[in-house]
Amino acid sequence: MPDSIYHEGFSFLTPDERLSFDEIERVARVAAELGVTKLRLTGGEPLLRPNLPELVARLVRIPGIEDIALTTNGMLLARQAAALRKAGLHRVTVSLDSLDPTVFARMSGGRGDLQTVLDGIEAARAIGFPHGVKINTVVQRDVNDAGIPKLLAHFRHTDVIVRLIEYMDVGNRNGWDRADVVTSREMMTRIDALWPLDPVSPAYRGEVAARYRYVDGGGEIGFISSVSAPFCGNCSRARLSSDGQLFTCLFATKGTDLRTVLRDADHAGEDEPLRQALAGIWHRRTDRYSEERQERRSRAEASPEDKAGEKIEMHYIGG
Repeated sequence: MPDSIYHEGFSFLTPDERLSFDEIERVARVAAELGVTKLRLTGGEPLLRPNLPELVARLVRIPGIEDIALTTNGMLLARQAAALRKAGLHRVTVSLDSLDPTVFARMSGGRGDLQTVLDGIEAARAIGFPHGVKINTVVQRDVNDAGIPKLLAHFRHTDVIVRLIEYMDVGNRNGWDRADVVTSREMMTRIDALWPLDPVSPAYRGEVAARYRYVDGGGEIGFISSVSAPFCGNCSRARLSSDGQLFTCLFATKGTDLRTVLRDADHAGEDEPLRQALAGIWHRRTDRYSEERQERRSRAEASPEDKAGEKIEMHYIGG
């Protein structure tokens, strides 16, 4: 979120523009009735939302929901981990791109504190979330790729799973260039030379990370390869923004307004319009941005489209 745009005087959403906990719970409940079993709270930074454990407790009680996860930058995790665990949160994912303070500062926009994030991870580990703690690391060539072995070594022989993510062209402001992408295959070769790896079968259909375990028993690692090996055909995710827009792709240029449906006075308290809206959006979806990007590359076409279009920023709809 660049300072040139999101400066101190920037006008963010007012409380009435954001979905209330009642509205979020209602969307989640109807989605569960349509077959959704997993929910993830992401951001932006979800731990900035006041009383977040209350929302977690409400979502956990929805029939059909089997897994509630949280993705966070970790800065506020240590102070909230106990309350989140008590509320019923199943798993935590922390975004952490480097153990080098200088690189960490560069990749986090100069905000945050590395040790505070590490303390948050340790607090989450100590509390013991049922489905564990994971680390998401975006790998960018000549920025943090040289430090990946150090980061992996830090979490080897722990119960923390590190997932290495190919640098993606999300949003419009990250200056993405394909030359900056370190493919999962390249990273796997580097890591396997240090600590040999064996593949692990997917835990469920559509799992985005290819899983491997260290042969020496050092734990597990994952690779998310949406640039070099797109998985659009197996995608089963939708993203609901804090102001009620539903997106069916991380690279979407627009969403569908559910807030108006939720607040329609003519159908107050009725779930059927919301149910029809959710089902219709999902059945009409045709998103396959990453596959199309790969097809252009395989045809050796010039690909200005990779950067074209006002795509939604990741800080708006999460990962």
